[in-house]
Amino acid sequence: MIYLASSWRNERQPAVLRALRAAGFDVYDFRHPIAGENGFGWSEIDPEWRKWNPEQFIAALEEPPAQRGFAFDFSAMNRCQACVLLQPCGDSAHLELGYMLGQGKPGFILLEESEPELMYLMATGICTSVDELVGRLRWECPRPDGGVDR
Repeated sequence: MIYLASSWRNERQPAVLRALRAAGFDVYDFRHPIAGENGFGWSEIDPEWRKWNPEQFIAALEEPPAQRGFAFDFSAMNRCQACVLLQPCGDSAHLELGYMLGQGKPGFILLEESEPELMYLMATGICTSVDELVGRLRWECPRPDGGVDR
């Protein structure tokens, strides 16, 4: 399975998800972590979440919706073979990619427009198109039967 890390604000996420699935990959979708379940959003806890101070934010991390959302995503990160960071995205997606790389799993960045980031050198690869990404994933990720697409 591929973990697609991005942002709710990224309008390309659904199209990239569909393209990776069409290429034959099982892809985790944080927007719909399981059938019939929408992914976590801060507005589940408080529609005014953008006005929180740091203490309110820290307290909200302990709320059941946040804990449930984290459990879905973290469990998927541990099950996945690789991570794709889809730009533009925020801090959570970067933490997800970093965690996966730290676990020794391949991590790719699908870059459209972004500020230059030196630490992107840690990634297994930086791609500028979905086709390039699919080729790299086929090379790096073993198939469920133990083989490798090359």
